[in-house]
Amino acid sequence: MKSKQNSRRKFLQSTALLSAASTFPGIWTKASAQPNSTPKVFKAGEKVNLACIGIGNQGGSDVMSFAKTGLANFVAFCDVDMEAPQTLEVLKKFPDVPRFKDFRTMFDKMGNQIDAVTIGVPDHSHFAITMMALGLGKHVFVEKPMARTFNEVELMMKSAKKHSNLVTQMGNQGHSEANYFQFKAWTEAGIIKDVTAITAHMNSARRWHAFNPKITSLPAKEAIPSTLDWDTWHGVVKEHDYNHDYHNGQWRCWYDFGMGALGDWGAHLIDTAHQFLDLGLPTEVSMLRADSHNPFFYPYSSTILFKFPERKNMPACDITWYDGMNNLPPLPEGYGATSKLDPNIPPPSNGSLQPQKLNPGKIIYGKDLTFKGGSHGSTLSIIPEEKGKEMASRLPEVPVSPSNHYANFLKACKGEEKTRSPFEIAGPLSQVFCLGVLSQHLNTTLKFDRKTKKITNNKMANEMLIGAAPRKGWEQYYKI
Repeated sequence: MKSKQNSRRKFLQSTALLSAASTFPGIWTKASAQPNSTPKVFKAGEKVNLACIGIGNQGGSDVMSFAKTGLANFVAFCDVDMEAPQTLEVLKKFPDVPRFKDFRTMFDKMGNQIDAVTIGVPDHSHFAITMMALGLGKHVFVEKPMARTFNEVELMMKSAKKHSNLVTQMGNQGHSEANYFQFKAWTEAGIIKDVTAITAHMNSARRWHAFNPKITSLPAKEAIPSTLDWDTWHGVVKEHDYNHDYHNGQWRCWYDFGMGALGDWGAHLIDTAHQFLDLGLPTEVSMLRADSHNPFFYPYSSTILFKFPERKNMPACDITWYDGMNNLPPLPEGYGATSKLDPNIPPPSNGSLQPQKLNPGKIIYGKDLTFKGGSHGSTLSIIPEEKGKEMASRLPEVPVSPSNHYANFLKACKGEEKTRSPFEIAGPLSQVFCLGVLSQHLNTTLKFDRKTKKITNNKMANEMLIGAAPRKGWEQYYKI
């Protein structure tokens, strides 16, 4: 028992976590001095003045997607590296848009010209930018997951509620496609009902599969690229020596910066089930498998069990998450083809090191019916196939989406629609991921009180809901 306590103590030291609540008492709830500007009323045909923060990789993809809507007028681009190959692609297409490396400078100089912002930066940087934007009266589109810690998501939801005249949207794009409308229609019609178990699986190669899980420290210091603002890149987290394995998508590998496979793909796999089955927050999260677990980066393979209680007239439900190349869920009889490529599911950004054994997706077990589905906008089908054919004439008509996720956000800014993944919906989903990541990080079972929003069986994990104290000079973003 003593050796277990010593190893846990060493683990805490190695992750360098602080109890922010005790280190900075009061900063989490103190009122903010940020103004609450009133968003403008748009005229017919007027475009939304959009500032894009993060314009490389996924952020760059978002820029292009917003451009295709025809509803946006780009007024500012912001990225910590304006001369990197991934940012130059965007700048070549929009050469006249003002450029900034620091979002704070951008808001200072151009705040009164900005109606809304897009945030396509690493997970650890979502929070501060979102909080500043909402405080300044800007509509916010932020990539998934909403933030890296449970408390940050909580504060983002509270800020959105305070600034209720502002529009928010999380970037789980399938939440505006056929998957969303089908799940909604089938649930309302009683086709999807009495769900007691869901498996969600993502077995593609991940960046950290090339890392050595026996490392005893973070990567060695390297020279900072001359074009990169490494200080601003950190945001609220403590400063790290630069290493290329933190940058350009590699941040997702590390507990200090990213949310791993769960934060990356969970928002595309369990989003509709979470919303339309009213799952909320779990009462227990357990690690069933953690291959090559270490204190620094995500396991090679993870199996995580989330237990959700009875809700209204719905039974308790378990979600079991599977990631890793050789970590597949059990497949029910009649599942059908496993390797057929689904065109609705984009490949992982780093590509696959070997063929996938199973498309990313989910299996939903109801009392009378079983469903299989893919990711993003992919629709569900009833299995076995014969059962689906038998029920075809009784299935409700599924509405066609009136707008994709990007157009939905911009139209909502103009008062024409409501966003489908606002913080009130995306926040609890993101907090499910935060709890899952804590379970991965500590490789343990966590018991969670949904009312108090506290972990009841692990003091250290409960402190990790808040996370490390913010870096000096970044405390103000935790004020509402």
